[in-house]
Amino acid sequence: MNFKSFVFSTVLSLIFIPLKAQWNKSEVLTSGPLLGYAEMREAVIWIQGQREGFVYMVYSDGQKTQKSQEVYLEEKTAFTAKLLATGLEDNTTYDYTIYFDDIPIEIPYSTQFKTQAHWMYRFDPPAFTLATGSCSYFNETRSDRPGRGYGGEYEIFPSIVEKNPDVMLWLGDNVYLRPSDWTSRSGYIERYTHDRAIPELQELLAACNHFAIWDDHDFGPNDAGGFFQNREVALEVFDMFWPNPVLGFEGNKGVVTSFQYNDIHFFLLDNRFYRTQKTNKGVNQILGKEQIEWLIQGLSYSRAPFKVVAVGGQVLNSAAVYETHAVYEEERAYLLKRLEEENIEGVVFLTGDRHHSEISKLTLPNGKVVHDITVSPLTSGANKNVTEVNKHRVDGTLIQQRNFATLEFAGPRKARTLSVRFFDSKGEEILNYTVE
Repeated sequence: MNFKSFVFSTVLSLIFIPLKAQWNKSEVLTSGPLLGYAEMREAVIWIQGQREGFVYMVYSDGQKTQKSQEVYLEEKTAFTAKLLATGLEDNTTYDYTIYFDDIPIEIPYSTQFKTQAHWMYRFDPPAFTLATGSCSYFNETRSDRPGRGYGGEYEIFPSIVEKNPDVMLWLGDNVYLRPSDWTSRSGYIERYTHDRAIPELQELLAACNHFAIWDDHDFGPNDAGGFFQNREVALEVFDMFWPNPVLGFEGNKGVVTSFQYNDIHFFLLDNRFYRTQKTNKGVNQILGKEQIEWLIQGLSYSRAPFKVVAVGGQVLNSAAVYETHAVYEEERAYLLKRLEEENIEGVVFLTGDRHHSEISKLTLPNGKVVHDITVSPLTSGANKNVTEVNKHRVDGTLIQQRNFATLEFAGPRKARTLSVRFFDSKGEEILNYTVE
């Protein structure tokens, strides 16, 4: 073959190289898609890619097809992106496809989201189910202590999917930073990247709306507080990996936000950023008065039948052990006093941290009842020898194994009910309880 013929045949072969029809998820995504909030007019999808490139989302309700803005994946943000869907209609289901460099990504499970219903002044608020839990430890030989892995029973995440929740609320210790992680920004990113990519977790990420708070292990070292030198890094990486609606309150930083899902109001609190070390003198606080007053203002304004307050550590447990709020007795008393002074009803704390689950119930002096539903652990080791005396524990609610819970809100607007159900890692029911 002469040179001219060689050039011609080479050009011809290049012209007819077939374009790639689609990416397999494993080729371009490290983890995700994760469905964040979905309001009536807006929703967000989070993903983490494997390399630089442009990503965007095409979404459709079957009649109208729209495209999100393009986001360029960069190494400095761990190749993460939050893809925003706007121009939505309420109470509508959308199918979406994510594109990487203009090529669609095949996702091996459902890629849909549904906007909230515009029920107010029209009809009763829809029933919905929220799944929740805390303390997710994922083994990694490179970083773990020698010996048997602390994490296990990852099948708990497919079990959650089987309950078909509308929302998943992560109650902290969603990742477990190791000593090799919390000393650097790249260490934080490595831990989040590793844990978010666990195969058993992927379908759950896409199955429902996700919201999160943190506790000490996704903030820094064990029991660390606002004095920890890398708290700003911790907050940055949390925001990078969790698409909460907003972060902070009244000009203050932190993993703090609130949102409404149908008729239920949720308040997500930060028990780390402003936490002080317990000392004999000086300021002793977990939340701080500013955050507590922000919460009280929101609770006082809310007309929700149940006001769910998520915070990493237990609030009502009377035993002053480990990191219960009873250890900081003055602030706990102040919080409960403010609930009583403002005559706030329907408050349900959702807490984690303890590696056991239980329900605590307290009647305030004004007759209002407050609950604390503790759900822990998901995949971390369970405490199977709980001996502390919690005088507010509801009899028969102590659970000492890996578990998750669902909160089912149902009924007409003026007679809503809350049913709490606990399940083991295989999805078998352990306990059910009704909050009046």
